Amino acid sequence: MNDDSDFEEFAPWLVLLITLVGGFLRVLLLGAKGMWLDETFSVWLANQTLGEMMQSIVRIDQHPPLYYLLLHGWVAFVGDTAYYARLLSALIGTATIPVLYLIGKRIAGVAVGVGAALLFALSPFNVYYAQETRMYTLLTFNAAVATYALAWLLTDARATAPIGRQLRTYVHAWRTAGPAEPAPSDEFSYVVEAPRSGWRAWVHRHRWSPVQTIATDLAWIAFIIFSAATLLTHNTAVFFVLATNSFVLGLMVYERLNRSASAPALRAPSFANWLKAQIGILILWLPWLPVLVQQARRVDEHFWIPAPTWEGITWTLRTLLNASARTQTSQLMTWVLCGVLVLGLLYFRKKLSIFLFLAALFAIPVAGELIVSLRRPIFIDRTLIWITIPLFLLLAAGVAQLRYRPVMIVALGILATNYLFSVGDYFRFWQKEDWSTPAGYVANFAEQGDLVLFNSNFVIIPFDYYFDEYEELYSIDVVKQGVPLDLFTSGVLEPQMTEDDIPQLLSTIAGHDRVWLVYSHDAYTDPDGLIPQTLAAQMDVTRTRDFYGGQVQLYEPR
Repeated sequence: MNDDSDFEEFAPWLVLLITLVGGFLRVLLLGAKGMWLDETFSVWLANQTLGEMMQSIVRIDQHPPLYYLLLHGWVAFVGDTAYYARLLSALIGTATIPVLYLIGKRIAGVAVGVGAALLFALSPFNVYYAQETRMYTLLTFNAAVATYALAWLLTDARATAPIGRQLRTYVHAWRTAGPAEPAPSDEFSYVVEAPRSGWRAWVHRHRWSPVQTIATDLAWIAFIIFSAATLLTHNTAVFFVLATNSFVLGLMVYERLNRSASAPALRAPSFANWLKAQIGILILWLPWLPVLVQQARRVDEHFWIPAPTWEGITWTLRTLLNASARTQTSQLMTWVLCGVLVLGLLYFRKKLSIFLFLAALFAIPVAGELIVSLRRPIFIDRTLIWITIPLFLLLAAGVAQLRYRPVMIVALGILATNYLFSVGDYFRFWQKEDWSTPAGYVANFAEQGDLVLFNSNFVIIPFDYYFDEYEELYSIDVVKQGVPLDLFTSGVLEPQMTEDDIPQLLSTIAGHDRVWLVYSHDAYTDPDGLIPQTLAAQMDVTRTRDFYGGQVQLYEPR
């Protein structure tokens, strides 16, 4: 018992150390890898004015604006180099680590909280996206805070009281504080007597009560705000709201049908409070809803994500769990991790409601994306990053099921070591698209009036991220054009090249003696290779440079 008390007192310092280690991994070599297409798109949006940025998001993007708004303020303050642009995600990812501890501690105890925080801190998948200038780490943070607030409400008997009652009582007690009563003159006390008059007496009478007295209302506010923030970070977060509603409403039905049964580990709040919370979330999200409808329509018309296969689904789940390469060692560790998950089920066998809570947060988003993918594929690992929250909580519970502290430490050490090796593999071997190479190559050999074509009109953004510096420094004057449609004039993102577009391509290159082709993402935008075939029929290739992510070719007259 004393050991448990000592560990609980020591746990916050251990979580601080874990957070520092996780933060170190997230900023390590942060600017070493090149900025790839999606990252430079984020920076391109963030560097626009707020009005222009919102118009661009509505016109050509498929995501809500919250991350871009934060990045807009961030790059204006620190700059948009690879290191500083990514630093925002790294800091947000680091801040998520202690939230995992708080969730685990709230629903299953300190040991589970510490274990979940450690696994999340070392998770290769989460480290990778914490080093990317995209919204996925913010999505995880918002979902984590909302999950912690919900976990608080599901374990707090005061969650059935009307929302706002605690705050009203709190403010009323502060406003109506009476004069300080002096202690009896014949009674000795070590407490310094409160001042009876003047401004000091007023301040003493109006001291705030402990924050614990309004903790439930604060949890409601946090749940509403961060649930809405999750929706405003990524459109697939509708599955987070669906998961929380499915569990809480199901828990309400269970409690109503089993009044005589023993109380579950988690207790549903009142239906009136839950309805108010959902209305609050809807009000905060509602301004974006019309744009979401437009974005969903564009995605439904065409999108680049392939249809999910059984192999792809299992690989995605393995990635979320382990994020290791396809090696025998990684496959072995995947089975070990699955075994720990089974132990997690055993840990919650007498607290079924907690397991169902975690299962809903994990399974409903996966099932939801697969169901939508029957019409238009949207299933991809990065949009599911936030379900690593229940995943690591369940893994930590599996470690806690081992009971004996030395065994738990060894098991957690094995899992942590596996993750550290995977993180090391990411730093050593993982490459991102190398847009500095094509930009530098074209800048080195470009001549005035050259035409630079991009088969994927989207990639003009990462190209310009590196090329703009050369243009300004060396006064390079070239014409840049997307094929078959230009991104900035058409507003169409990555249109596919067809034979009907060949006459327009011929018209575009007419009058140019030298034509550069930056060829990338062709499997989706030019699957038949029509652009290089058309250019080769008119001109000769005189220069070629491969780079990670594509190829640069220079065409000149025969």
